[in-house]
Parts: sequence; C-alpha cells; structure tokens
Amino acid sequence: MIVNMDAPIIRISFFLLVFVFFAWLEAQYPRRKQIVSLKKRWITNFSMSLISHVFLQLILPLSAVFIAILASDKNIGLFNHLNWPVFIEGVLIILLLDLSMYIQHVLSHKIPIIWQIHKVHHADRELDTSTAVRFHPLEIFLSIFYKGSVILILGPSALLVLLFEIILSSSAIFNHANLRLPVVIDEAIRKLIVTPDMHRLHHSVIKHESNKNYGFNFSFWDRIFGTYLKLSPEYHKKMALGLKNHQTINTNQLMWNLWLPFFKK
Repeated sequence: MIVNMDAPIIRISFFLLVFVFFAWLEAQYPRRKQIVSLKKRWITNFSMSLISHVFLQLILPLSAVFIAILASDKNIGLFNHLNWPVFIEGVLIILLLDLSMYIQHVLSHKIPIIWQIHKVHHADRELDTSTAVRFHPLEIFLSIFYKGSVILILGPSALLVLLFEIILSSSAIFNHANLRLPVVIDEAIRKLIVTPDMHRLHHSVIKHESNKNYGFNFSFWDRIFGTYLKLSPEYHKKMALGLKNHQTINTNQLMWNLWLPFFKK
C-alpha cells in the first residue's frame, strides 16, 4: 500500500527530472529548426496533459500501480501464481509490458475509431519533449483500461509496474525530443531502445512512414514484426511532421485539439 501512496510522487519526480534534462539538452543540440511557436505548443501540449489527468481522476480514479496491488490482493494474473526468481520475473514483466504498449500503439493506428483519438498526438507539427505528454483525454482513458487489463492478465508486482511506468515516461520524453545525436551514438543506442530520429519518422505526414517505428521503449519489436524503417539523417531536417490534412492551420489551439477526434477528416 505504501508503494501505491508514494507512486504518484515518485513518478512525477522522475518525470520532471528527465523532462528538464532532455528539454535543456534539445535546446543545446536541436535536430531541427522549429517552425511553429515553441511557447504556444508547450502551453497547448501541457494543458492537454493536465486536462487528461484531471479527467481521468474524476472519471476513473485508478492507476496502473493500484491495479497491480488489487491483482496481487485477489491473486489475479499469471505471475501471482508463479514463484520464479525475482530477476527473471522482472525482465519478463518489463518485456511483456513493453510489448503490450507496442501492440496498443499499432492498434491505435489500425482501428479507425481509436485513430480518430490518437491523431491528436500526431497533429503536432513539430516534435520535442512536450509532444510526449500531448494525448487527448479519451486516449488516456482508453489507455488505462488497456494497461489495466494487461496487468490483470500478467499479475506483476506493484513495484515492477511503477518501474515500468517510469521507464515508459522517460523513454517517451527521450524519443520525442528534438535532439541531435551523433550518428555513431544513434546507431548504437537504437539497437536496443528507440531514439529520437527513429521515432520522429513515425510522426511524418507520409502514411508509409507514420505506419512504421511504433516502439515506445525497446526498438527490437519493430524489427521483429517488420515495422522498422530507417532513412538518412539528412532526411529529418526537411521532413514534414503532423497530419497531412492539417498542415495549413494552427494545430496549437487547445479547443481545436479537444474537438479533433470528432472531425471527419
């Protein structure tokens, strides 16, 4: 129960620490020249994140850690019936939870009604650390249902779920950053985890490119399932980001983003 009480503070602390670090780093070593107002984008992206979390707490005051504790108390889930070594269980849980996030991301692009919601994230015409929190309240709502179902099936410990949540949010901040990594470092890192260049391609206006590189944390899921794509580093400087049908309007308007899932196009 202590883990559940402290989880929000621990998660927010890690989030702020990682966010400030990569926000500073991308300001020092930007990958692309920003063409959209940074201030307006940040206000909109963080406002949407705040609305999403307030909405979730009012409608469904649950967290992934709380669901893990509930599963443990009720002896629900695979790993609550196994007595495997802690290290092996920990590695498997992190891998399986990350795989479930990859699957969720693919489904959010393939199922039309979910894509209508997820495209709010893709409407951002630039990419930086703030894009990591740009999600519509309905997507956050659906995500906790999906993640909660996975947790109930797997039965991971609350501590492992908390660890995964920290890894996931930290990875999202890193791979959305407008950060220029030396090619040799990018090549080395992307063998295991998703780099900014790898994920940026997923935000391209070109459908063939945006339907690739779905991974959030580990990069090998895209290679295993054939959704990996790599283009030259120079390509990233000129590629158009966002939604093809919304390149000429102000995608930083908060109300526009909240209503976007209900637009036909």
